[in-house]
Amino acid sequence: MSIAEVRKSADQKMQKSIESLKTSLARIRTGRAHAGILDHVQVDYYGSPVPINQVANITLVDARTIGVAPWEKKMAGPIEKAIRDSGLGLNPMSMGELIRIPMPPLSEERRRELTKVVKGEGEHARVAVRNLRREANEQLKKLLKDKTISEDEERRAQDDVQKLTDRFVAEIDKLLVAKEQEIMTI
Repeated sequence: MSIAEVRKSADQKMQKSIESLKTSLARIRTGRAHAGILDHVQVDYYGSPVPINQVANITLVDARTIGVAPWEKKMAGPIEKAIRDSGLGLNPMSMGELIRIPMPPLSEERRRELTKVVKGEGEHARVAVRNLRREANEQLKKLLKDKTISEDEERRAQDDVQKLTDRFVAEIDKLLVAKEQEIMTI
């Protein structure tokens, strides 16, 4: 393994941490409707749980309403039940072939709770990035111990890994600030 491989591996893994954070933040509901909020909802489809987007079309009816159009008429009931039981605090209503899901406005207290959840998700992402930095530094130390690289090369590579870490932590902070503003905007 070389310094470049260690750096590339750390970069890719840190990027995956950012993607994971983005996915987690997309699930946190704001006052506005967005189709991504239903991504983790599982529907009972002939005895097996499947993601809702595999049994229905999900669209935005307007800024505060999501529309779910089941591909099979008999799936409307199970889809409504899955959304109600999802813990998202949503109350779907059947309107013929379309299930309408109005997004209730968030209370001030709920907004504050959600910002705490956002901060928690951000802290998980930061810890993941720092753990990846530690792994990369351990790999560099191993290369030094095996006399594959010099002490100067190891020190420079550790500085690079630290810069990489700082860049990803800054990106995490930027994502968190944006999500918090989105939640606090009425």
